[in-house]
Amino acid sequence: MIAKAVGVLGGFGLLFGAVLAYASKKFAVEVDPRAEELLAILPGANCGGCGYPGCSGYADAILQGAPTNSCPVGGAMVAEKIAAVMGVAVDTSAIRQVATVYCRGGKEECGKRFQYTGVQTCRAAQAVGGGDKLCTFGCLGYGDCLRACPFDAISMGDNGLPVIDEAKCTGCEQCVLACPRKIIALRPVDALVQVRCLSEAKGKDVRAICSTGCIGCGLCMKACPFDAITLENNLARIDYSKCRKCGLCVTKCPTKAIVGQLEARPKAIIGDDCVGCSICKKACPVGAIEGELKAKHRVDHDKCVGCGLCAEKCPKHTINMQ
Repeated sequence: MIAKAVGVLGGFGLLFGAVLAYASKKFAVEVDPRAEELLAILPGANCGGCGYPGCSGYADAILQGAPTNSCPVGGAMVAEKIAAVMGVAVDTSAIRQVATVYCRGGKEECGKRFQYTGVQTCRAAQAVGGGDKLCTFGCLGYGDCLRACPFDAISMGDNGLPVIDEAKCTGCEQCVLACPRKIIALRPVDALVQVRCLSEAKGKDVRAICSTGCIGCGLCMKACPFDAITLENNLARIDYSKCRKCGLCVTKCPTKAIVGQLEARPKAIIGDDCVGCSICKKACPVGAIEGELKAKHRVDHDKCVGCGLCAEKCPKHTINMQ
């Protein structure tokens, strides 16, 4: 009896084993051998900055035809390695994106509506009456972005505002998603001039609560020689397709809501091959070029804003930006 039972169980075991072996071959999903190569190349941050659920999700998407240059952490180097595995060309000329906090109203510049003593997160503070800050467009300063950043690229400054280390920032957008007021956004790293305010309140109302907010005065718009600034809903906005990073708007802004790396601007240098055609002189938006017709011209570096327009217009290509 026992032997019969063992025989029956053994027969069922063989039958099920045969069925499983057949099914494993019949319904096997072929795995592209390139998938493991791609995963080995990707940084493994799983930040989601590429738009896919982690590095494995992005690897699968690449095999299905997704762009090879979507990893913000790996950048151009990783994009080139992925392209080599896939046997395709890759465009590595895309400008790197970095996170930017569009608020300058810290503890000293913008006050509080009430004393908040609840859970010390921006999301929790925002849920209590729309936040404790006087400016409803401003940074609450409780560090949700800092905690969300997987690359240690954000720290809290002494004035209660997040400070982003652009050298560490990968543009993964985790801080963007974490901010309940949506005042953090990505910008091209070479967009050196920014309006660091999002308030659409009227100028007098902004002045009453924040010393560094945009008051919509229009001085920046009038100062811009390239028509790159417009006023929309009481807020200055920069068209980066027109902006030449000259920084004139930065110097004219009365509240310092517009910031820019002015010290990084190159200056125009006119070479000895100048024929004195005066085309550069006419093109200069700030009158920084001097010289008589048919005589070598010179640049007044105290006036030059480094926009590079003269170098582009020079028919002899004798002007360099240094």
